Amino acid sequence: MSNPRNGDTKPPCLPRNGLVKIPTQPNGLGSASITKGTPAVKNRLCQPSSVPAILSPALAHRSDLPIPSLASPLSLATLASVSSPPGASLVGLNTSEGSEQPSPERLPGSPSERQLAVDEKILNRLFWYFSACEKCVLAQVCKAWRRVLYQPKFWVGLTPVLHTKELYNILPGGEKEFVSLQGFAVRGFDGFCLVGVSDLDICEFIDNYPLSKKGVKSMSLKRSTITDAGLEVMLEQMQGVVRLELSGCNDFTEAGLWSSLNARITALSVSDCINVADDAIAAISQLLPNLTELNLQAYHVTDTALAYFTAKQGYTTHTLRLNSCWEITNHGVVNMVHSLPNLSVLSLSGCSKVTDDGVELVAENLRKLRSLDLSWCPRITDMALEYIACDLHKLEELVLDRCVRITDTGLSYLSTMSSLRSLYLRWCCQVQDFGLKHLLGMGSLRLLSLAGCPLLTTTGLSGLVQLQDLEELELTNCPGATPELFKYFSQHLPCCMVIE
Repeated sequence: MSNPRNGDTKPPCLPRNGLVKIPTQPNGLGSASITKGTPAVKNRLCQPSSVPAILSPALAHRSDLPIPSLASPLSLATLASVSSPPGASLVGLNTSEGSEQPSPERLPGSPSERQLAVDEKILNRLFWYFSACEKCVLAQVCKAWRRVLYQPKFWVGLTPVLHTKELYNILPGGEKEFVSLQGFAVRGFDGFCLVGVSDLDICEFIDNYPLSKKGVKSMSLKRSTITDAGLEVMLEQMQGVVRLELSGCNDFTEAGLWSSLNARITALSVSDCINVADDAIAAISQLLPNLTELNLQAYHVTDTALAYFTAKQGYTTHTLRLNSCWEITNHGVVNMVHSLPNLSVLSLSGCSKVTDDGVELVAENLRKLRSLDLSWCPRITDMALEYIACDLHKLEELVLDRCVRITDTGLSYLSTMSSLRSLYLRWCCQVQDFGLKHLLGMGSLRLLSLAGCPLLTTTGLSGLVQLQDLEELELTNCPGATPELFKYFSQHLPCCMVIE
């Protein structure tokens, strides 16, 4: 959960029916590309977080918190020990809203401690310091805490993930009853991820979630059996949806997109859906004039599809991710750069037929690019990096994972890029120590990934201490990364997170 006061983040990995944070990066990148992020980022998302005392030493001295000093701080763990029975759902799926919870008078501690523990002014400030998972637990301590924690402000940027079997309660007679979603409505969730659902499940969700008609802005369907009819009903009934994701949904067809897509949709993500091909892109381009972001993973899309984009998308679309579109060639890149000249984020990850000539077209025509992903493009060579360095002066992130033909010469071209902040060179097997010397003058570099580069030695890597502003360095599976080197980095790069 992001702390609006100090910018800290501490989103944990949560249970299957918990809440997951929608990653929002400063450069606007989402989580669609599996190449984004380093293990450090994933570790931060997955670290189990402990519940601190209600007045930890760090908080006790915060002048902006109106908390009086206590001789013996009241532990949240103590309060949580009187919470709901084990096995209750963290997000209220299986917990009745009317279930008995301890009243403030029944809480342990002295009267002054009990009064402090339910002071809403204190709680409104204190609860910002807890992760989403911890808030789910704390909301079960007592009604006073639930009342404070169920305010929508504590759940902004979080999306509930609901699996099919979690949507129904089995009654004594064997019948199924749709669960109550009132707890979600109180917290004001405007986005949901439904996993494994059918057309009927979606209709039940629409009927049972009070905010579904106008209040839901984002819908994600994963590994679901939704058909053309179900997709049409969902988008017709849920008039507020502007962001749509379809992943692993193999029962809808291109005809369903033609009949259901609405002009209000501004962000669309389609991946691993076997019926998506060129005609689907035609529907997207003609029916979504306000499209700002398109994420597409489709093995059957060809160059022809990229010619369907109209002048309207050219003005509005700033993010395009074409991941593992194996049939896209340089001809498709020509169509794309002329149709979408205002792109700031572009991914051609896994587009294995794109060559240096395609990158030259990108560099010459998409001068506004801030992020470019060319990972898993085996035909890319040093020449492509020269085009990038010469023309893309606003580029902040460059992903070159598994570009196996890149050498030290290519890194010498990149060393002239004063705007580059993140550089990913995972498994670039020809990069050597001499190439790293070219990077040492890049003062703007904040993140550098050299994971799996087999030719880098301890001597070459030790020179990276000259990058004093580096914040994250990934050396996973680097033979030259020794325990002595990590100790050396801890001494000379104290502000940098070094990933072993």
